[in-house]
Amino acid sequence: MNIVAIETATETVGVAVRTTEGVEAEFVLTGRRRHVESLTPALEHLLQQVGLQAADLGAVAVDLGPGLFTGLRVGVAAAKGLAQALGIGVVGLSSLDILLRAGFERGLEGRLLAAVDARRGEIFATLADLGHDGATTTVLGPALLTPAQLAETLAAAAGEGNGQGITAIGDGTRRYADQLGVVPGVRCVTGGLTFPPPGTLLAMALERLAANVAPVRPELVVPIYMRDADAISNFTTVSS
Repeated sequence: MNIVAIETATETVGVAVRTTEGVEAEFVLTGRRRHVESLTPALEHLLQQVGLQAADLGAVAVDLGPGLFTGLRVGVAAAKGLAQALGIGVVGLSSLDILLRAGFERGLEGRLLAAVDARRGEIFATLADLGHDGATTTVLGPALLTPAQLAETLAAAAGEGNGQGITAIGDGTRRYADQLGVVPGVRCVTGGLTFPPPGTLLAMALERLAANVAPVRPELVVPIYMRDADAISNFTTVSS
């Protein structure tokens, strides 16, 4: 199946595409928060590079979040619009699950924290034990925490982890490394794995499809926000 993956949950804009022949390409632009301006040209460029047109796609994968509101809206809307126009399904995955899988792909094992910067002085986080086969056992489910709350949680989890320690990844880790890194047993990875890689999202989506997990209809795809929007419009009803 020809498939494209769209990643916009953080400041990074990422797109990956793979053809039925196994040709794969990836585009990543990080640090500029230009989701609207970058996503469509990146997608068009990658499809051209691998010799595909949009009409050739069989499925769309997208990061549902949690993450930046604007980024998620752009990415999910693009995935839904593309799927709707082509009459194909969408495979949605969590940014935190993608980060955990990316950690495994890079050789990390044991207790792993995936942390996405939620802004407002908060972090989206999940803590899991990674097995040798990449299977995850959740220790802390997806949660929205302050750095202080997360540090307290990590201190307790590190003490319960049989001395194996905790490796922390994601842009939430990078931003709050000064608070998370001082927790005994916690090692912050700040030079890499700061965003969910689109290539990892693509691989996870392909595995789901290979396991006969059907993609969903685009109108059923909903972002994972985990809190209210940064800006809420207030409407005043004026009676006549």
